[in-house]
Amino acid sequence: MVRFAAPEFTSLCPVTGQPDFAHLVIDYAPGETIVESKSLKLFLGSFRNHCGFHEDVTVGIGNRLFEEMEPQWLRIGGYWYPRGGIPIDVFWQSGPVPNGLWVPDQGVQSYRGRG
Repeated sequence: MVRFAAPEFTSLCPVTGQPDFAHLVIDYAPGETIVESKSLKLFLGSFRNHCGFHEDVTVGIGNRLFEEMEPQWLRIGGYWYPRGGIPIDVFWQSGPVPNGLWVPDQGVQSYRGRG
């Protein structure tokens, strides 16, 4: 089990062009190879100029990583900061968790505002 966290992920709102911020958590069970963290960082950084809705961005990243990395299993949690007053948490995984794989909680609290 490998985990990558990107607590300062950004993309652009497709309606306003303003930046959107998220804390991404990517968990995967490697297949034949593992991903280099620098390559992943550069891939995620490429979204700074990408316009997309939270759901499309999160699911798109999950699908692309699964296709490219060919892991046994992958999940992504996108914990997005509020846009229009509503925080959105988006989750995607490639399928059922493989037998015997320990998968920890992603450890990111839902958005609580100032409270």
